[in-house]
Amino acid sequence: MMIRLHRSLVTRRQRGAAGFTLIELLVVVLIIGLLSAIAIPVFLGQQNQAKDAAAKSDVSAAKVALVSYATANQGTYTSVLANLTTWGYAASPSVTSTAITLGATTSRFCIQATSATGTTFKATYATGVTSGGCVATDVA
Repeated sequence: MMIRLHRSLVTRRQRGAAGFTLIELLVVVLIIGLLSAIAIPVFLGQQNQAKDAAAKSDVSAAKVALVSYATANQGTYTSVLANLTTWGYAASPSVTSTAITLGATTSRFCIQATSATGTTFKATYATGVTSGGCVATDVA
């Protein structure tokens, strides 16, 4: 059947018919549809990973800025993010919220950020960036 179809297309082209046949156009549309069906979900997944990476980076930058702030202020931490801008902290636009929680003592803190995907990340005085939010035991 395919050979017959191919022969008829070749014959038609030899007669001087210009343009594409309906079957050729349908095949092209089908191929484009399949490629987009594969590519779009992958692209959306990459966007979510980028938003989560921005939240992790935000937490890490806030921790570095908070430690720098404490070093310059006799070991006292601040719970105000605006105080950290001079120490290199700038919130990422894809992070919906960032907060600093200080413990009863001045030596413990927890920084938490929520990405635009809804995933929460934290960094404490003793750990790097991990998944999850700050809890009371992080600063107790």
